[in-house]
Amino acid sequence: MKKSAIYFGILITCTSYPVVSRAQSSVTLYGVIDSGINYTNNVQKGKTATGFTGGHQVAMIEGGSAGLQGSRWGITGTEDLGAGMKAIFLLENGFYSNNGALNQGGAMFGRQAYAGIKSDVGTVTLGRQYDPVVDLFRPYLAAPQWGGYMSAHPGDLDNAQNTRRINNSIKLRSATWHGLTAEAILGLGGVAGSFAQNSIWGAGASYAAGPFSAGAAYLNVSNPNTSFFGANPNAGPATSNNLGSFGSATSPESNPVFAGYASASRMEITAAGVGLTLGALNANVAYSNTRFDNLGSSAGPNPLHYAGAAAFNNVEINLQYQITPSLLTGIAYDYTRNGGAGGKHGADYHLFSAGLDWFLSKRTDLYTIAVYEKASGIDSTGSQAVAQITGLTPSSTDRQLALRVGIRHKF
Repeated sequence: MKKSAIYFGILITCTSYPVVSRAQSSVTLYGVIDSGINYTNNVQKGKTATGFTGGHQVAMIEGGSAGLQGSRWGITGTEDLGAGMKAIFLLENGFYSNNGALNQGGAMFGRQAYAGIKSDVGTVTLGRQYDPVVDLFRPYLAAPQWGGYMSAHPGDLDNAQNTRRINNSIKLRSATWHGLTAEAILGLGGVAGSFAQNSIWGAGASYAAGPFSAGAAYLNVSNPNTSFFGANPNAGPATSNNLGSFGSATSPESNPVFAGYASASRMEITAAGVGLTLGALNANVAYSNTRFDNLGSSAGPNPLHYAGAAAFNNVEINLQYQITPSLLTGIAYDYTRNGGAGGKHGADYHLFSAGLDWFLSKRTDLYTIAVYEKASGIDSTGSQAVAQITGLTPSSTDRQLALRVGIRHKF
């Protein structure tokens, strides 16, 4: 028997056959709008041969890169396939709530876009996805709990705050067994004649038992300038610096913490965190190591003629206290050490964060965040290191203070 129907202006014709049972399916629309007022005491306007220009205070409504969460909307769905299996999909768009512009370089579904199969054993998904560092290490940091993007590690150098996603990826995630969960991902490079070029792979695991939990992950990125930092639609080719910029007389720097390492042929991130919850108190300690290897390759520009490797070590300690069911507070300290390219020079970054979050309901909360950073040494651009609070324009000096008052609504 032939049946025809019109949905949203599309003509669909199908042939129906007798079936034993009808599959159950669901589609859900969801989202987050996070907007607030930011004050920063010092931001660059440009960089000259004699130093930085600017150093001005700035206050603005910021809706995309400084709040507790990036504003987004998404569609997720499942279909019961029987025998304990389900087809799943997720499409998630990121946007700036202050002006409505698309985030993630203008991608329609730049946060996530994948489809897959879920069973009692685990899940297999294909598309644009989060990596194991984000899934398994990030929960032990202040940023996703109460600190937001401003409390993330300088420039989000280890991607623990999920600034970058993996395109063309296959992801395997196990079901949780006695508190243990494992995950692996492979991002296909898509380069004819070279399976390894631009490829990304990683793995990790997490464990939880009573008040204790732990997570660890590893990510290995080939040609990070294009495969990882260049994964958004507005990214340039290998001749461009997708990690950041050195600044100019008319424009500020971008990610000076690691912008000088665009010529690395490989990037490796190793991260681990542990957490303990005692009543209303949650405490976490996290460590990450980020390496840019084989500097001077053809993967990206190398104006400072770096060679060898540059490694970052990062340690964070954070506390969260649930004052009442609707009010929580947190404090954190983060230390980052850049050993310098080939062991030359190097820089240190000290980051202090504090936050207060008041839940008016299950869907709406008001919050405030204060972040202070102090830098020293010589950074990746070969200049005196400046403070760079994640998501904001770098300072013209070695210090930067940022305050935010915001509102977040989930639907």
